[in-house]
Amino acid sequence: MLATGPYGQPIETITPLEGGPEYDAFIQKVQHFYAQRGTPFDPQPKIGNRPVDLLRLYKRVVGLGGYDVVSDTKSNKLAWRTIGQEFNLGTTNLPALAFNLKTVYYRFLAAFEIVDIHKKVPPPREIFEDVSAKGANVLGRTLENYVKPTPRDAKNPEAGGEDGDDDDAGTPSKMDIDEPGSSRGGRNLRHAPPQRVLFQNDMSTTRQTRNQAMMGASPTPTSSYPYGVSNGISAYASNQPQTLANYEPKQQIPLTLRPVNTPANNPEAFKALELARRDRILAKYTGASSMPKGMMLPGTGFTGPSIYIRTLFSLQSGVLEEQEYALHHLVKISHERGDKYRFDGFSGLAEALIEKVLDVSPLIGGPSFQVTYDYHHSTTDLEQIDGLNGTPDILSKARVISTIKLQDQLETPAFSRRLCLIAEGALVIRNMIMLNENADFISKYPAMRDLIVLLLHLPHHSLLDEIRYYGLDLAEQLSKYFAADVSEPLYEALLSLIDDTDRAAVLASLRSLSRMGTQLPHLTPLQSIPVTTILRVCDWLLVEDYELRTACLDLLYRYTAAMENVEELLKHIDVEVLIGRIVRLLLSGAKVTGNKVVEEPKTVTRLAPPSADEARIPKIPAELTEQLIVYDEPQRSSEWLRSCFEEDPSGEITQIALWQAYQIPFAPFAATRPLLPAKDFITNVSSTFARASAQVMNGVTPRFVIRGIRARAVPVDPQGRVYSHCLWHVDGEAECGEFAAEGKSMWEHIVNAHLGLAKDETGQYILDLTDSAVHNCCWAGCTRFDGVAAASAFTVGMHVKTHMSDVSSTSTERAKYNITPDQDPLTKAPHKAWTMQNTMTDERSDAIGLPLTSALVLRNLARMLSKTSAGLRDDGEVNENVLWEYFGSVKDQLFYVMAHNQPLREWLAPLGQRLTGDY
Repeated sequence: MLATGPYGQPIETITPLEGGPEYDAFIQKVQHFYAQRGTPFDPQPKIGNRPVDLLRLYKRVVGLGGYDVVSDTKSNKLAWRTIGQEFNLGTTNLPALAFNLKTVYYRFLAAFEIVDIHKKVPPPREIFEDVSAKGANVLGRTLENYVKPTPRDAKNPEAGGEDGDDDDAGTPSKMDIDEPGSSRGGRNLRHAPPQRVLFQNDMSTTRQTRNQAMMGASPTPTSSYPYGVSNGISAYASNQPQTLANYEPKQQIPLTLRPVNTPANNPEAFKALELARRDRILAKYTGASSMPKGMMLPGTGFTGPSIYIRTLFSLQSGVLEEQEYALHHLVKISHERGDKYRFDGFSGLAEALIEKVLDVSPLIGGPSFQVTYDYHHSTTDLEQIDGLNGTPDILSKARVISTIKLQDQLETPAFSRRLCLIAEGALVIRNMIMLNENADFISKYPAMRDLIVLLLHLPHHSLLDEIRYYGLDLAEQLSKYFAADVSEPLYEALLSLIDDTDRAAVLASLRSLSRMGTQLPHLTPLQSIPVTTILRVCDWLLVEDYELRTACLDLLYRYTAAMENVEELLKHIDVEVLIGRIVRLLLSGAKVTGNKVVEEPKTVTRLAPPSADEARIPKIPAELTEQLIVYDEPQRSSEWLRSCFEEDPSGEITQIALWQAYQIPFAPFAATRPLLPAKDFITNVSSTFARASAQVMNGVTPRFVIRGIRARAVPVDPQGRVYSHCLWHVDGEAECGEFAAEGKSMWEHIVNAHLGLAKDETGQYILDLTDSAVHNCCWAGCTRFDGVAAASAFTVGMHVKTHMSDVSSTSTERAKYNITPDQDPLTKAPHKAWTMQNTMTDERSDAIGLPLTSALVLRNLARMLSKTSAGLRDDGEVNENVLWEYFGSVKDQLFYVMAHNQPLREWLAPLGQRLTGDY
């Protein structure tokens, strides 16, 4: 079928191509161009749901002369509409389809055409692809001559006449209204309809004729607009009657509302309705006119027993559905309200739960155990559990269960249902014994101990793992109520679990064994533990597993509390190696909690302290004066102030003392290097120190002071190096007071000034070996030569070097072996940063966890070693060095822990005292 043009001429329809090498190459080329241009490109644009063949469109438009030629509405009207009909874009709303086709070409091909055909640079993106396709002349478009479309055009761009259609496709640019009969009347705006006027009834007594009305009316100007419309105002508005102008709507009358009875605002009425309803029910079933007082009938408010009683009776009923109901609620109650649901408050609850969990044995093909409370029951019956005294052969019965082999992994619905109920029963017991009162109550049931033994011997199978783990939790929580006796079946069952391959079983057994009997009046030590088990526990201390190490140390602490057990350790285990392993765990998980600042004690006492002025302002040495004299003022005074003073908000010094102290070192150079005037010097103090200020202290005698600075204990040079202070006491009265930057300079000062040695021409000191003068070291507090008959200048001079600071390149290496000299007492109070490595503590700052258990095991070993055979020598005497033999290799580590770990210090202090006494 052929398409027709706007004048009815047939046009051959162009069918879009399905692609091909030429199409793919063209799309790839155009896509690469727009990627470099930085604008989005759609290789398969659609108009409606019909794709547009960009290659065909490009050839068609270029064949007609290009985008500007096709978009010129004066020379090529309806060009885009004609091309749209060729591409079968539709037959409805042709102007919109033509504009959409023009937009596709404008965004995805126009810029490419400018470069490919016209060999020009396309306009920038902000005035090309980012704006509407309305208009033409893109070849000559620039930033200077382009005017963006108005908001009206941008809102409805396809209504304009520049989309390739004729002018009837868009809105005229001027609000021209054609005269009737014009040939363009059908292509412009329609005339506005006449304004509606409210109908007013003619109230006159007589009807006037047209002539009478015209004779009495004065001529009025009329509007030139058709239908009397001018600027949207009706010509009839001026002729509206006065009644319409004075019209006012009626006032709204408020509605009269009645309150609605609800249970919130009228509870008494609803209570009366409920009583009436109950009376009707009573009359229906009993014939009575009113309900007897106190009588409760079903459905009339009787709630029945509480949920606790319901679950108890349902569990004891033996009906599977009732037990499902009971265990479902018991799991929630035991988890959320365990403190309200206690065994001692509901008689028979513990027995019912135990019997339910015992059903696991017949479920997997084992004996069907029944709890009996008969004194004369048969002791040889394999299926009976003694509920009064406990089953003596429970271990043999449990081993029968452990030998059952479950091969089938498939579960029947009945099996899964029963297994789920058994698991819920075990979970209820486990939840309830978390309350100490429940645990103490149920531990007195011999059947409970037998149940735990049976659960610990369940075969390893994925179906039974949940119930088995509940048994481990029961053993861990209730073992403290059972004695650690060899005759106790639970004790033997827990010992066998240590050799299990399941980590959870090993941890539970270790914890249970370490807690056995702790709630009994008399605590019995752990006995008859195989040596292989103890060796394995000691080896597990090397495993990087915090829980496993803690469980092993708990067991060792309980095990080493008995002298017989320590004796067994000495026979089969290298106890010294074991002690080393445990000592390494003392700082497990330690964190640096800060620095403990320790102030060094001042042991030096001045023989004759200097005057106040000398103590406040240090005297700078000659070499520092030589460094400062080269500066010009005011920099020289600033450098001197920084060398001798530092900022201190509470510091204070008089202005006259500060000025005089500044003059002393620089007065000899005043002729060539003038000093700063006093006024400028005081002003420069505030410039050097931002927080310093000159103030006047009022009083009887006003004082002029500088606040915000204080004198340094020792001066510093411009590079920040601190000078050393000479502590040599002159004539046993006062210190020298000189300063030196290096130890060598200080030593030369002492040798020259205090020992009186001179140098020869070669720079070597002259030593008179025949000099019989007695020399002594007068460095503050030194007693090296006290009591020595005679000491030569050479001996004292070499000794003085020990008081000097070591600044050589090998000082760090020698510092490992040298004793640190005393600090200068004139410097700022010296401190030492002491790193604390504290381990875990509780809310009372007491040690807890693995480090505490390690310390307790070490204390047990130290206390018991002296009581064993190792504490006796071959001659039968007490071996006083037994602790040193086993703890000597770790003595330094123990004292390090005591010094750096505050929580463990009180636990290790007795051990340290024992070691010190043995040493």
